[in-house]
Amino acid sequence: MSEAPAAPPHASADPHSTARASGAPRPLDLLVTPPAARAGWRVLPARVAAMCAVELQKLRHDRTELYTRAIQPALWLLIFGETFTRIRAIPTGDVPYLDYLAPGIIAQSAMFIAIFYGIMIIWERDAGILTKLLVTPTPRSALITGKAFAAGVKALIQAVVVVVIAALLGVALTWDPLRLLGVAVAVILGSAFFSCLSMSIAGIVLTRDRLMGIGQAITMPLFFGSNALYPVGVMPGWLQAISKINPLSYQVDALRGLLLGTPSHLGADYAVLVLAALLGITAASSLLPRLAR
Repeated sequence: MSEAPAAPPHASADPHSTARASGAPRPLDLLVTPPAARAGWRVLPARVAAMCAVELQKLRHDRTELYTRAIQPALWLLIFGETFTRIRAIPTGDVPYLDYLAPGIIAQSAMFIAIFYGIMIIWERDAGILTKLLVTPTPRSALITGKAFAAGVKALIQAVVVVVIAALLGVALTWDPLRLLGVAVAVILGSAFFSCLSMSIAGIVLTRDRLMGIGQAITMPLFFGSNALYPVGVMPGWLQAISKINPLSYQVDALRGLLLGTPSHLGADYAVLVLAALLGITAASSLLPRLAR
């Protein structure tokens, strides 16, 4: 009589032995030994993107800010731009004044959004949100960078509104995709710096009332001390000196060169904007713990 065939292996083999053979950690092992931490260079961009996404989620619940902030640049273009184009009071060469003004208004509207960003972080401190964020493993620089670039994205939405208004008014803007991409980068970098400037001031003054007063005190000097409204050559000497250290001037120069094709210094403009954004992130990150005390 022939020997009976060997029984086949049981279908439900031990999953733990399979996990050990494949090198994968067993579920119970994770309760005793945590998984290996990711490298810092992988964690930081992910947390920056997460913080940026959290900030932008607020727009889904309340878009009023975007609508109301579109009024001021529209008034600048419709009233100030159209009037000074007719009287030819400001020398802009062969470029119509309305065309010359449009990039400056884009930079102005982006700055006005970013410069009061510190009020939001003070509100988060008062609500207890900031303290909870600071006790997480997320680096302070990631928190600040996420907020700064969220301000840049908000400013970019505002810039699109200004570009549409300018196009409807007949401003001769470029529609080259690469140049428009450069415009987006310049807007985001400039807004990142001004939002970090606001958050740095918030870390010094610690209250919304003081920040509001300082913000109102510096926005107009920054705007009028740049080349947004008039060429640097028509400024008095002391104002030209201020314009040369004003990041807004470099942002406007880049926007004007990209959108209108006027002579510009794009390499120097972007270098200044990147350096200003990095310095702003560093300063705001170092002052952030003062808000949580």
